[in-house]
Amino acid sequence: MIALARKTLVHEWRRFIPSVFAVGFSGVLLAMQAALVLGIFGSAALYVTASSGDLWIGYPGTQSVNFGRTIGRDVEMRLRMDADIAAVEPYVWVDGDWRAGRGTGEPAEEGGGVSIYLSGIATEASSMLFARLLQPWHRERLREPGAVIVDRADLQQLGVQEGGVAWINNHRVQVVAAVDGLRGLGGVNVLASLATAREIGGADFAQGSTYFVARVREGAVLPAVQARLNAPTSSFGPHEAWTAAEFARRSQRYWMFDTGAGAGVLFMAIIVCLVGSVVTSQSLKAVVAASSREYAVLNALGVSRAALGRVVVEQACWIGGLGFVLAALASAVLLSLAMAYRVPVALNASAVLACGVLVAVLSLLSGLGAMRSLLRADPATLLR
Repeated sequence: MIALARKTLVHEWRRFIPSVFAVGFSGVLLAMQAALVLGIFGSAALYVTASSGDLWIGYPGTQSVNFGRTIGRDVEMRLRMDADIAAVEPYVWVDGDWRAGRGTGEPAEEGGGVSIYLSGIATEASSMLFARLLQPWHRERLREPGAVIVDRADLQQLGVQEGGVAWINNHRVQVVAAVDGLRGLGGVNVLASLATAREIGGADFAQGSTYFVARVREGAVLPAVQARLNAPTSSFGPHEAWTAAEFARRSQRYWMFDTGAGAGVLFMAIIVCLVGSVVTSQSLKAVVAASSREYAVLNALGVSRAALGRVVVEQACWIGGLGFVLAALASAVLLSLAMAYRVPVALNASAVLACGVLVAVLSLLSGLGAMRSLLRADPATLLR
C-alpha cells in the first residue's frame, strides 16, 4: 500500500500541487520570520559579534550593550595585571545628536537631528573592536581629527555622503568612509577614534570608558579568567566581566523578551505558525476529500482503514518534503533580495533546522487530521 502513495502522487500530481504550494508557503513564512527575528535582534549585539574580543567588562548588571555606564580606568589596570589577559582595549559609547552640514560648512538648523550611537574605538591595525567589519585603512583614516565612519545604508538618513561634513553634539566631523554591516537596533551607529569620541562626549568620558574589551592568552581557560575578574574586590571600581557570547546573548534577549518590539515580533511569529498550520491542514484535507471515492472503493475491496491511513500519512510526508524544497528555494531568493536592499535578515543552521522540523510537524499533523476524517467516514456514504 505504501507504493500506492507515491504512484498516486505521480499520476495525479495536479491534485497535489496546491498542497505542495501550501506547505511551501508555510515554510517561506516560517523562514522569513525567523530570518527577520535573527536579523533585527541580532543587530542589538552587533558591537560584540563584529569584534574579536573574548571578554567584555562593563558596569555590573548591564542589560544590553547600549545601556553601558562609565567605569574607571583602574578597572583597565586590573585587567592588565592579570597574567592570562593578552590585550585590553577601551570602548567609549556616546549618545549623540547628528546634524548634517549645509553648503556653507555650518550645521543645518531646520528640522530635528538624528539620534546616533557614537562608538570610540582604538585605531591600531590589530584592534579587536569591529575587527570583522573594518579594514586597516579604515582605522588609519579614523586617526584624522573628527573622522567618522557610518553604514552605507544610513547615508541618506544622515543626509551626508562620503567625504561630507556634519556635526555631532555641535562638534564638527567628517565622514571618511562608509561600510556595510554596521546598522544596529534603535539608532544609527557611527564609529570614531577614542580621541574623537572623548572630545565629543566631554568630561564624562575623560577619566573612564563605557567598556573594556580583552583578549585572553592562548591556552587560558576563559571561564576561569572570567570568574577571577568577577571575584569581589574593594581595590577597584564596580565592574562585571562577560564572555563575548554571553554578552551578545544578554543583549539579544533583552531586546527580544523585555521590550514591546520583541513581544510584537514574537507574537507575529506565533501567528505565522498558526496560519501555516491552518493552510496546510485544509489543503491536505481537501486532497483526501477529493479522493474519498477511491479510498471507499479500496475499503470495500477489503483494504483496511489503517492501511489507507498509512497511505494518507505517507502522502503528507512526501508533500511536506517537496514543500520544504520549494520553500528553501524561494527563501534563498527572498533572502538574497533582502540582503541586496540591506534589510536586516540573518539565518543560521539552527534556524533552518527548526523551520524544517516545523514544516515536517505541520505536514504530519495535517496528514493525521486528514486520516482521522477518513477513518471516521462511512464507506457506504462515500460511494453515493
